[in-house]
Amino acid sequence: MKANRNIFKIKTRFFLLLLIGMISSSLMANDALKKEKRVFEEGTYKEFKGKVVADDSGDELVFANVTIEGTNIATVTNSEGYFALKVPNDMLNKNITFSYIGYQKKSVPVAKLKEDKNKIKLEILSVSLDAITVFPKDPDLLIEAVLNQRKNNYVQDENMMTAFYRETIRKRRAYASLSEAVVEVYKQGYNNQKNDAIKLLKGRKSVDYSKLDTLLFKLQGGPYSTLMLDIMKSPYMILRYDLLDQYDFEIGNITRQDDRILYILNFKQKSWVPEPLFYGSLYIDSETMAIVSASYNVNTEDKKAVGDLFIKRKPAGAEVYPTKASYLVTYREKDGKWIYGYSRGEITFKVNWKKRLFNTYYHTGIEMAVTDWEKTDAKTFRGTDRMKTNIVMSDTEMGFSDADFWGAYNVIEPEKSIESAIKKIQKNIEKLKN
Repeated sequence: MKANRNIFKIKTRFFLLLLIGMISSSLMANDALKKEKRVFEEGTYKEFKGKVVADDSGDELVFANVTIEGTNIATVTNSEGYFALKVPNDMLNKNITFSYIGYQKKSVPVAKLKEDKNKIKLEILSVSLDAITVFPKDPDLLIEAVLNQRKNNYVQDENMMTAFYRETIRKRRAYASLSEAVVEVYKQGYNNQKNDAIKLLKGRKSVDYSKLDTLLFKLQGGPYSTLMLDIMKSPYMILRYDLLDQYDFEIGNITRQDDRILYILNFKQKSWVPEPLFYGSLYIDSETMAIVSASYNVNTEDKKAVGDLFIKRKPAGAEVYPTKASYLVTYREKDGKWIYGYSRGEITFKVNWKKRLFNTYYHTGIEMAVTDWEKTDAKTFRGTDRMKTNIVMSDTEMGFSDADFWGAYNVIEPEKSIESAIKKIQKNIEKLKN
């Protein structure tokens, strides 16, 4: 048992340090950012924007799936419910589907959409116990069934994905760093122990060092960090057979996604486990036992212990620890198999300066959305093309001056605060030009 806990601690520590390190060195350069692998011609697609909300309350539906029907081309709504989707000209006769757990899926013909300010309303789904023929009573047996069916439920072939990645650092409400990239992901089959690989197609970054005081955050891992949130590919975080006894599982409620009934399985670490572990909810398809989504958090009650997990090096004269660390991963289904679709991580750090009156809060965020994928027989990326796992996005601020920087690539629509940050960056670039 002690050996198992030590393995878990090592694995978890590695995972968390990849997400965020606080150090005092300069950012590494990345020549790959200067390489653009694809060129898109204007006029080959149309972009549609809008907002997805609940029909009854008008509340925004965040991180909802937005997909061109019958294809793998997709995006997600942002944290304010807004979306932007670029549709190739040869697909303008198709429908766009909008789906969200607990709500009825909606298909809208592209021809009926405006270019902007579309408002998509989804109706809430009610679920009764009568709709379930067998309701599980033992949560431990339920999670075992999930693990036993992993090979049957998740894609076992290699796939080539196109994905959009964003990472941010905020000091209170002001953005100190903003990075965005389009990448290719060589996604290994879910029963394959080999790691996924990433190749950078296009990226940009801007940093305001004045907002970081004497600190310099270095987000290690970049897009690899978001892939590590795929708990069905990286089960050691929560779903390892030999670590399940460190969690209490409890069957909560039931809900629906499209025509599927989902069990909500809640979990938290047992009281006798000393290390900071995770707590959260798993959404499980009642028929296949596939996890279709998971939201989870790190237990931050012991600030010293959780600080040791997150902080690689802290500055002299400061106490640094996370007050919040939350994560989300969602999967997409095609032909009866599930595959990684979107993940997000948010961490809030508190910095107590010994010789300062006020504390400082930093908020870090990473997210990646798969915007297209297809099965591939190709080999994984060569060493020269593959991003390193210790990659640090370098400063490529000029990309923000180009309004059409992303071309036909689909991206996650930026929140209003990020839009404001981009506008400030563009103004600064114009000042430098003049």
